[in-house]
Amino acid sequence: MYVLSFLDRANIAFAKQAFQSATGVTDIAFAFGASIFFIGYAIFEFPSNLMLHKFGARRWMSRIMISWGIVASCMLFVMTDASFVAVRLLLGAMEAGFFPGAILYMTYWFPAKARGRIFGVFYIGAPLAMIFGGPIAGAFLEMDGLMGLQGWQWLFLIEGVATVLFGFFVWWYLTDHPADAHWLTEEERTVLAEEIATEDQAKEASGHVKLGQALKDPLLLKFCAIYFLIQVAGYGLTYYMPSQIAGLLQMKIGLTVGFVTAIPWTFATIAAFFYPPLAVKLNRRMGFGVAALVIVAIGLSASGNLPPAWAVLALCFAEAGVICGQPVFWTFPSGYYTGYAAAGSLAVINAVGNLGGFCAPNLKVWAELGFGPNAGLYALAAAPFIGAIILYSIKSKVPADGAVEAPAAIG
Repeated sequence: MYVLSFLDRANIAFAKQAFQSATGVTDIAFAFGASIFFIGYAIFEFPSNLMLHKFGARRWMSRIMISWGIVASCMLFVMTDASFVAVRLLLGAMEAGFFPGAILYMTYWFPAKARGRIFGVFYIGAPLAMIFGGPIAGAFLEMDGLMGLQGWQWLFLIEGVATVLFGFFVWWYLTDHPADAHWLTEEERTVLAEEIATEDQAKEASGHVKLGQALKDPLLLKFCAIYFLIQVAGYGLTYYMPSQIAGLLQMKIGLTVGFVTAIPWTFATIAAFFYPPLAVKLNRRMGFGVAALVIVAIGLSASGNLPPAWAVLALCFAEAGVICGQPVFWTFPSGYYTGYAAAGSLAVINAVGNLGGFCAPNLKVWAELGFGPNAGLYALAAAPFIGAIILYSIKSKVPADGAVEAPAAIG
């Protein structure tokens, strides 16, 4: 599901050159249209996650995937600035709730001691989408003329249809809670349910269960800020890495650029298997989280000032930092809130954080217009560095050993 979700967001980067050439959409309009997705996403994120908590992941995740797949397919009809913005805004509204819903869903199934590893595995969906999606997208872009459609139209059509079909599979496949898992033994269901319940009771005792209290918690604002700054860098990489690599190779985006773009994502995938679990195993989540964000900042900054091969290597470290830093980050809020407070708080963090996806392309374009070609990369790199500082500042509130202190505001 996450592979398809990330493809939905990343395909616009691969289609950028061909799409703009065919439709005449300007760079500024493209940046705004690509980022307006996150406005629709943010508006509906909070109610969507509450609906998932109420109705169950199987029904709600299926609804999300089918609706966003239908809208994604409509991209092949876009020919103007206005229609591009409209479809992207609607697409964000339809996809709203998927990511925080997935994080929330995993808290139903995995105790805190396993979440660093599980979130790391989940985040591998993003690099997998780019490893395989990059070359596939490049191949689709070279299908111009088949059945009267251009390559970029095939790209959006096939992605949308695949998402709709998988949405129906989700309806049939997912199990909402361990108590409903007939594929587990009765003893397994009991042990797992008791361990999750014990953790939830500890959170309740600390005052982290009531939604109203959670929304007033100052720590929630810091969680939002950190995730926002991570997403500024992450979506900056996602949207512009194909174009940056095409510039380094001095060629148009196609199959070759797709394969080279897959290199940083492959590097990130390998790192994701080891980095988040190691952070939990060594009881150093805070240090590992801060280090990952600093690596992102250094890699982004360096990629604009190096020869092609070294620039790709810098992008490898930047992408690995983004992919590894996020699952480490999510262990903090997911271990802090429970119940409706978790549903609402995780949605708010993701909604506000994903506005970084709205900010990233606009920030990069305007920085370059005002200060030169590398200014956009420096602006994107500043975000994770500031995020690292804020993350370290919450150390006393969410200790690295996973214990939770109840601040006066909600205790």
